[in-house]
Amino acid sequence: MAPTLMNELFAERNVDAVLVPIQVAREHLASVLESLKRIGNLDGLLVTVPHKFSVCDHLDHLGEAAALAGSANALRREPDGTWTGENFDGVGFVRGLQAAGRDPSGARVSLIGAGGAGVSIAAALLVAGAASLSITDLDPGRMDGLVRRLAAKWPGRVQASAEANEACDIIVNATPLGLRESDPLPFHVATLAPDVLVADIIMKPAKTRLLEAATARGLAVHPGIPMLVEQVELYRRFFRIP
Repeated sequence: MAPTLMNELFAERNVDAVLVPIQVAREHLASVLESLKRIGNLDGLLVTVPHKFSVCDHLDHLGEAAALAGSANALRREPDGTWTGENFDGVGFVRGLQAAGRDPSGARVSLIGAGGAGVSIAAALLVAGAASLSITDLDPGRMDGLVRRLAAKWPGRVQASAEANEACDIIVNATPLGLRESDPLPFHVATLAPDVLVADIIMKPAKTRLLEAATARGLAVHPGIPMLVEQVELYRRFFRIP
């Protein structure tokens, strides 16, 4: 959905640019990315699953959020020809919550998924003042590594959990589960407290099976599209668009 939103921005600001989608297999990322970086009139790239971690190996500089998360979703060519990466998933997600009147400050949050978006969301939630953050991921090494990095900066506020922590105020699906109709639910909603907010970062479909199940139970829900919408202004600044 990013090309549609960014191309609307370019048109509104009379910027002579276009964002086009390209599909790249994991095994071809290095060769494709290094080739793209040699295109003289390519000013930047947006990156999505599954490449947010791997692109960091091809960058000269990482912004603060990207360095903390170890993943990037926006790459910019600098005037000297070097490339800088930053990750706006987390702050976009938090801004989306805040715009919906769901400020995570002081909240207990359970985050499911420590992938390219999840790592950024985790850090942004702590920056925004979440009282505690429980992180669950099928990859124990990735989960524990993220918890260690965050705990060093926010001691006592973050922990790893083998499964979703139901003692929470906000529970977030930051996994790809939900992109396909056949996907299982990332966690069960039947035993969640009635005042828990269920958030999903999946954008298509807008109403995932997880959100439908939560709604059927009478729980408040938060969809994925606000995370991207809130990033458009951040992209504008990052890419130095007037």
